[in-house]
Amino acid sequence: MMPVATIAGQEIRAGLRNRWVVATTLLLGALALSLVLLGSAPTGTVGADPLSVVVVSLASLTIFLLPLIALLLSFDSIVGEQERGTLTLLLSYPVARWQVVVGKFLGQAAIIAIATVIGYGAAAAALAVSTKISPAAWGGFAGMIGSSVLLGAAFVAIGSLASILVRERATAAGLAVGAWLFFVILYDTALLGILVADQGKTVTAGVLDVLLLFNPADAYRLFNMTATEGASVYSGMAGLGEAGRLSPGLLLGALLGWVVLPLVLAILSFRRKQI
Repeated sequence: MMPVATIAGQEIRAGLRNRWVVATTLLLGALALSLVLLGSAPTGTVGADPLSVVVVSLASLTIFLLPLIALLLSFDSIVGEQERGTLTLLLSYPVARWQVVVGKFLGQAAIIAIATVIGYGAAAAALAVSTKISPAAWGGFAGMIGSSVLLGAAFVAIGSLASILVRERATAAGLAVGAWLFFVILYDTALLGILVADQGKTVTAGVLDVLLLFNPADAYRLFNMTATEGASVYSGMAGLGEAGRLSPGLLLGALLGWVVLPLVLAILSFRRKQI
């Protein structure tokens, strides 16, 4: 596993050198801090747990931001090396192709994890200094950070797959943007249109649950909106009879599946790729 660790370390060092880690951490930290300041303002009148409010708000914005960052970080991981001519040099060393894919994935996922933990954690610490936070709210916030790392890793895997399937960076960038649009915006829009047109005749509650699991952004959203009682209350999910149909464990399993499946497809595709 030494080649995998070496390649992953090189990706992290490249992220530090290119300011990816710093920029992503500052962006996520500023976003979280702004929501902390806004989310804690109304707690005196409505009695809401400020951290649970922040979890709901931050999860909603993370769905749009973190997948885009992950795709921008990973879309040229292989095709960029190929265009620069360094991929042939890398493969001339005693390293298997799967080790190249896994090493790059782990390094880029680590950048997402570092930025998420530091950026979101710093904002939560700032809130804890001035406000008393319940243990349940801390558990929900930890779950939000962990699921955010999984969401970012899923889109890193999707970006890596896109980078392997094409031969030009511009094409990979187009695929990455298309993937972001599809999973974050178009999928739910199309699903809503189908539900309105179907009127519950074919798309039952069970079918809808399955369809939601086919989108990592939906699995992430549902997990953070229903994982704790406070989050379900403030997100408006507590009053829905079917809100708890998909368990937190199943939703996390779906997110993990979205990490593993694109990564396996990327490994298989890279084995057959002509360099």
